[in-house]
Amino acid sequence: QVQLVESGGGLVQPGGSLRLSCAASRINFSLYNMGWYRQGPGNERELVARFIDTTILYHDSVRGRFVISKDNAKNTLKRQMNSLKPEDTAVYYCNARRRFAAGEIWGQGTQVTVSS
Repeated sequence: QVQLVESGGGLVQPGGSLRLSCAASRINFSLYNMGWYRQGPGNERELVARFIDTTILYHDSVRGRFVISKDNAKNTLKRQMNSLKPEDTAVYYCNARRRFAAGEIWGQGTQVTVSS
C-alpha cells in the first residue's frame, strides 16, 4: 500500500525553527512531484511549497523562511522551517502528485503550533 508518513511537528516559539520529514513507501519518487500543504484553523488547505519537476514553487508567505528538499534515493521529502510565526500554526500535509498521469497521494498530516 502506498503511504506517506509525516514527522517532526510540534510546539515551537515564535522565531524558532522546525524540520519536517515525509517518508514515502511503495512509490517511485521520481515519478511524482512532491510538496507540502497546510491547513490552519478555520482555513482551507493551501500550498506551502512543492516541486514541479526541477523547479520549486513557494507560497509568498513562506518564501525565504522555508526550504524544501528531497532525497530520491531514500524516498524522503524534507522541509526546514525558520523564523516561524504564529500564523504558521497549521496541520502540515505531505503530497505526492503524479508527473505523467492523474492522481495524487496525501499523508495524514502533522501539527505545527507556533506559540509563546
